Amino acid sequence: MAIRARNSTMMTPAQILSGCLILLSVSLHAQVLPAGEAIVRIQHRYASAPPPNTVDTVKAGDPNTPVTGIATTFLDTMDVLREAVRHGDNLIITHEPTFYNHLDDTKFFTDDPVYKEKLAFIEQHHLVVFRLHDEIHADTTDHILAGMYEALGWEKFPHPSGPRGQYFVTIPQTTLAELSTFLQTRLHIQTLRVEGNPKLAITHVAFLPGASGLEKQVLALRQPEVEVLIAGEASEWEAVEYVRDAAAQGRPKSLILLGHQVSEEPGMEQCAKELRELFPGVNVDHILAGQPLWNPEHGPVAKTP
Repeated sequence: MAIRARNSTMMTPAQILSGCLILLSVSLHAQVLPAGEAIVRIQHRYASAPPPNTVDTVKAGDPNTPVTGIATTFLDTMDVLREAVRHGDNLIITHEPTFYNHLDDTKFFTDDPVYKEKLAFIEQHHLVVFRLHDEIHADTTDHILAGMYEALGWEKFPHPSGPRGQYFVTIPQTTLAELSTFLQTRLHIQTLRVEGNPKLAITHVAFLPGASGLEKQVLALRQPEVEVLIAGEASEWEAVEYVRDAAAQGRPKSLILLGHQVSEEPGMEQCAKELRELFPGVNVDHILAGQPLWNPEHGPVAKTP
């Protein structure tokens, strides 16, 4: 069918082409998504408002930068940032700090060569780094924990009722040794650490990913039915020694430390799936940070795709 102008004259091929280019330009312009706008939408996906004194802030980069792609990760290491650039992702959603402390306070690192090179890389490639920590944990469902349950195949196992019931799960009976082997194999763990009687019967599990701290870890272990706490990490002179004394007293308590990255990376992989739904027209990748520590018996563990 011929395209006619309002004066009923035929449009030339050049005019048709020009009109199509204008429409394409308008369409592309409408699809430009500033990083700051994307970040606000991500925040609202997980919480109606940020918690007080949140660490969920932009750590580096200009929020006005148009998003070319999004990368989620447990932690934006140098290798993760390089991989993001290779993928064309310039909005980095990291769960843990970029600059080596909880608040990303850079005063101590002002003249540090490692910090300066990392910041220069971010600036050179026009990356925007946003930390998504408090809000992804604070939703009605802790999405980090949900991602871990899915990775283990535990998502359908029963939990106690109540808002904190998700941190406790009942699994088919096993032993501490068998559970430890399952976790190490399933999650490809290089430096799994276990405390307690290997033959201890395990049915009731408390699961606290990351570094939840002494009080939360001990409160979980105090639950009469809980035989094991699975956590990311713990200070060796705190919860670790609490469990050692509890076991020495004959109490059915034990502890499995997965490693911080291992305990939370699946949750950030789940985050990538959720962001693909939130931004259907934007490429979203999950980039593994990988385990930082390795066992001399085996050498560094390769990243698992």
